[in-house]
Amino acid sequence: MTVLIAGGGIGGLTLALSLHQVGIPCRLFEAVEKLAPLGVGINVLPHAVRELTELGLLDTLLSLGIPTARLAYYSRRGQEIWSEPRGRDAGYAWPQISIHRGELQMLLTRTVLERLGPDTIATGHVLTGWEERGDRIAARFADRTGAQIAEVEGDVLIAADGIHSAARAALHPDEGPPIWNGAILWRGTAVAPPFLGGRTMIMAGHEYQKFVCYPLRDLPDGRQLINFVAERKFSPDQSWRREDWNRAGKVEEYLPPFESWRFDWLDVPGLIRAAETVYEYPMVDRDPLDAWRHGRLTLLGDAAHPMYPIGSNGASQAILDARVLTRELLTGGLTTAALDAYEAERLPATARIVTANRGNGPEQVMQMVEERAPNGFERIDDVLNAEEREGTAAAYKRLAGFDKDALNARPPIVPEAAA
Repeated sequence: MTVLIAGGGIGGLTLALSLHQVGIPCRLFEAVEKLAPLGVGINVLPHAVRELTELGLLDTLLSLGIPTARLAYYSRRGQEIWSEPRGRDAGYAWPQISIHRGELQMLLTRTVLERLGPDTIATGHVLTGWEERGDRIAARFADRTGAQIAEVEGDVLIAADGIHSAARAALHPDEGPPIWNGAILWRGTAVAPPFLGGRTMIMAGHEYQKFVCYPLRDLPDGRQLINFVAERKFSPDQSWRREDWNRAGKVEEYLPPFESWRFDWLDVPGLIRAAETVYEYPMVDRDPLDAWRHGRLTLLGDAAHPMYPIGSNGASQAILDARVLTRELLTGGLTTAALDAYEAERLPATARIVTANRGNGPEQVMQMVEERAPNGFERIDDVLNAEEREGTAAAYKRLAGFDKDALNARPPIVPEAAA
């Protein structure tokens, strides 16, 4: 009885830990030769932090990141549109944590190797195909050159191999590349003094030019490691470079439009100039699928539902996928019925988020202010009333599964007795 997992990202690693928690054996196969921290910052929302807490990781997460206390939206002139408390400061039973993606990934990797054993993760294994054999499935793997290196049998195969999923491409050969909406994100980190109390995540600007930043770590000298995203939106019919977290951005391509963004509470061009490395990333997603399961294989995380990085939801939804799938495999066994039950819950939920993010999600309030008051405002209530400001965010939180009252009241996804 074994679950095969293709992909050692946040979703695949969380799935391995969750399966181990309930006593289901698994093996994990990762395409890269060497596991290393990649990317920049992410926010792990309370509903996902809850799941990582139930895996015993909360104290370490807090030691590696920042418990976000406040989210604030600003105009491109640095005027506050609205703000709200976040995580425990908002009454959730679990914090929201801002953390470097690489730190989270390596924490999950170390924990998998410690709990499941040093041979659990096979690196340099690219999924190339699979074959059903009665109530079993055989997965085939190649090295980075394409040479076949392994065939492994299990009861089910979970493809958690990212936005360029080999499994999804094999199942949907005519789907084509990810869909670009015209926005380019330049993502980086810089060491700088704290802003707005040192536990605030901010978004400033509008749909066509936006700046996001939040602290990732407190440093001994009183400064912080701060994550930022400088975003500009162009016409989607322009040529664009393939998305890749390792592509270095060119400062002359993204700094000039932000030169005037010096606010009383943040020097945006100064923060950009302080970055050592910035990564360029087009904002892409894929259309929701009608089904994830094909025989004894199903999809998880970005392989199943890549979405725009709006509302801080990508990694959090992959974590929820892993926990729901674990519950269904525990309840229904390593069967296609269990895979169907997982899909029935998670596919429609994530499809709604993909669609909401295409409509700008909770960040739409910034675009509304830009359209109504492009030259600034004296009172935000004259531009956007409280219901418009707060109702947009509340609706999105309900849709994404982290409405405070509902989250605090619901039982664990993975039953406590099993865990």
